[in-house]
Amino acid sequence: MTNILITGGTGLIGQHLYHILTKKGYKVLVLSRTKNENPTSFYWNIDKNYVDKQAIIQADYIIHLAGANIAKKRWIKSRKQLLIDSRVKTANLLFEAVKKWNPSLKGFISASGIGYYGAITTTKNFTEEDKPANDFISKICVEWEKASNQFKTLNIRTVILRTGVVFAKKESALQKIVMPIKFGFGSAIGTGKQFMPWIHINDLSNMYLHSIENKNITGIYNAVAPESVTNKALSKTIATILKKPFWLPNIPSFLFKLGFGEMAVILLKGSKISSEKIEKTGFKHQFKKLETALNNLIN
Repeated sequence: MTNILITGGTGLIGQHLYHILTKKGYKVLVLSRTKNENPTSFYWNIDKNYVDKQAIIQADYIIHLAGANIAKKRWIKSRKQLLIDSRVKTANLLFEAVKKWNPSLKGFISASGIGYYGAITTTKNFTEEDKPANDFISKICVEWEKASNQFKTLNIRTVILRTGVVFAKKESALQKIVMPIKFGFGSAIGTGKQFMPWIHINDLSNMYLHSIENKNITGIYNAVAPESVTNKALSKTIATILKKPFWLPNIPSFLFKLGFGEMAVILLKGSKISSEKIEKTGFKHQFKKLETALNNLIN
C-alpha cells in the first residue's frame, strides 16, 4: 500500500483530500501539532524543530498543505511573519527530515497560491511562466515555493499547485460571499471588476491525486477552474441561484480598507489565471463552469 503523508490535514483541503485518498485505497498519514493515540497521526513541532521520524520513514509521498490562514487576521507585522514562517519553516523542517531519513521519497507536492502573480486587477491571463509581483502576497508564495523546490536537489519529483479561491459546501470563502446575498443584500465589492480565480474542492483534491498518480507531472501548475469570473459576475450568479435581488450599489473599497487594512487587497484585486497547463497533462475538471459549481455547492 502507498503511504501519503499530509501536513495541514485538519484544514478544509486536507480533510477533503484525506477522504478522496483513502477512498482510492491509499494509506493517509497526518502530521499533527497535538499528540494523540491515532496510529496514522504523527506529532511535529515547528518551534522545537521536531518531526516524528516514523512519519517521514513511512511516507512514499508528502503533500504539504500547512500554513496559517491568509484571510483570518489583519496583516500586522507579526502576522505577516507568521504567514511566511508557517509555510517556509515547515517546508524546511520536512526537507531536512527527508534528506536524513527518506531521500528516496517518491514525490513532494506542495500548495502555493495564485497570489504569486500579485494583488492586481488586469485583463492579462497569467500563466505559470509569468514572473512574480512585488507585493506581500506575492512574497509569501515566492518564499513558499523556494522552500518546496529544495526537494528537487534530492532528485525528488516536486509539484507545486498555485491554488485559487477554494469553494466548498462548508467553511470556505463561498459561505462568506453567499451570506449577505442570502439575506437580500447582494452587491459587488469595490469596482466589482476584479477577477476571482476559483476552484471547486472536488477538482482541487482530484488535482492532488492526479499529481501523485502521474509520474510525468513535475513543476508548477495553476490550480483554478477554466472559467474566469469577476466579483460582480460571481455575486450576480449567486443571487440568481438563490432567487435573491441584486440591486444594491457596489460596496465602496474604502470600507474594506478601513476594516481589513492591507489585507483588503485580496478582496479588492484579482486577475485571470490560466488552467491550460494542468489540462494538457490530461486532468479534467468536474466543475468547469461557475454556475455548475455553485448549483452543486449552494443547493
